[in-house]
Amino acid sequence: MILHSNIIGEGKPFVILHGFLGMSDNWKTLGSQFSEQGFQVHLVDQRNHGRSFRHNEFNYEVLAEDLKQYCDEHSLSDIVLLGHSMGGKTAMLFAAENPELVSKLIIADISPRFYPIHHDAILEGLSELDFDAIKTRGEADKVLSGYVSDLGTRQFLLKNLYWIENGRLALRINLDVLKEEVAEIGEALPSYSRFENETLFLRGDRSEYIGVEDERIISNHFPKAEIITISNSGHWLHAENPKAFFEAVIAFVK
Repeated sequence: MILHSNIIGEGKPFVILHGFLGMSDNWKTLGSQFSEQGFQVHLVDQRNHGRSFRHNEFNYEVLAEDLKQYCDEHSLSDIVLLGHSMGGKTAMLFAAENPELVSKLIIADISPRFYPIHHDAILEGLSELDFDAIKTRGEADKVLSGYVSDLGTRQFLLKNLYWIENGRLALRINLDVLKEEVAEIGEALPSYSRFENETLFLRGDRSEYIGVEDERIISNHFPKAEIITISNSGHWLHAENPKAFFEAVIAFVK
């Protein structure tokens, strides 16, 4: 089973991995901008997300293996690899296991360390969406607002809604498996994993995902890592300050 993707442009391959509960569509605008800089951009849906296949097995080992199969299928090598949050963890492991395929690695707002579960309210809210009763996005938002107060986060989550048939909404994510395996999202990169090529870590200045204490952990795994802080942004730094995010990435890959 090969991951679903949206491929934009021609040139050096540039693969982008979304975060937990996200999808490739979240990266369309930036993907188009990167393609204009001479890249063939692959916006990939990871398993149990977007339009990719559903599977009961869900951990970073299989996510990295999915990406290896994707690269083999599309004959990709010497890639630029960018991952946000969960996608960043997948990208770290993939790069460490397949260094010959990755020329440059970009990690958006996640550290290699362990993170405790912190998606409980979101998953509970998504579980409360009863599509026998809910017929519009507005009604879904109203239910979700009882669990997730931040409008931006709700809009991000509601991008998972689609019309499975005429008049009936559904979620693109495989919610049952993601709830069951949510602890896997926080797993640390294996202690022995190292990637020796150029690596860029980007963090939001309002995010707590990469702190000062993470800098040593990052350099242990990624000795050539550079860490840049994106101003006026939290965890979704690519959506909150896309201009600064784009400029930092292009300066690094060029």
